[in-house]
Amino acid sequence: MIEDRVNKTGIVAAYPLIASHIRRTPVVEIDGADIGLDRTQVLLKLELLQHSGSFKVRGAFVNLATREIPSAGVVAASGGNHGAAVAYAAMRRRIPATIFVPSISSPAKVERIRHYGADLVVAGERYADALAASEIWAAESGALKVHAYDDIETLLGQGTKTGLGLDVVI
Repeated sequence: MIEDRVNKTGIVAAYPLIASHIRRTPVVEIDGADIGLDRTQVLLKLELLQHSGSFKVRGAFVNLATREIPSAGVVAASGGNHGAAVAYAAMRRRIPATIFVPSISSPAKVERIRHYGADLVVAGERYADALAASEIWAAESGALKVHAYDDIETLLGQGTKTGLGLDVVI
């Protein structure tokens, strides 16, 4: 079961694999009343300052650090953030990447994926369409699939942004 491998021990073990590739992002405290909640302390981890603009780069790097990468490189389907993260991580590791996105993806995120040097394929109108096309590409090319949320490696990487004290800057 996935729960047996995605846990505190796994997340803590994943962090050293990616620490040199990610930014330590700050945590800020705000009053919940400022955003329409009861008066309570709210902590925000500013992952928008992370490479590629989101926490998704954490999972991308764990995938590339722990899995065998074929000569065909990696393939991912994304609405934007995951694709940018995989493209960025692949660029840094000098690995070919092909990213499939639906036609509704943000132009800014599409441009970011291209900027990182990935081959970009627009496939269908929804994420499910892009995912199906990426799976066909993976089967035909031999590229490694890096799923946005359904790989243990992705989940372990995303977990490194949690309150485990791994890279908190206050």
